[in-house]
Amino acid sequence: MSIKGFAKKSPAELQDELLKLRREQFNLRMAAAAGQAAKPDQHGKVRKTIARVKTALSQHRIGGKA
Repeated sequence: MSIKGFAKKSPAELQDELLKLRREQFNLRMAAAAGQAAKPDQHGKVRKTIARVKTALSQHRIGGKA
């Protein structure tokens, strides 16, 4: 999802999305450590999506638009 899509969500929805993404990131790290990394490209995608969500959250906090 793009930053514009995240900007339309409420801060509570963004917090839920961030929690979900952090869990996914943790699961990917654990799978890689166990030698089961099936999708190596997912690490970067999840990291960038987390950054987008955090940017949208900070935009909501300062009252601007993303």
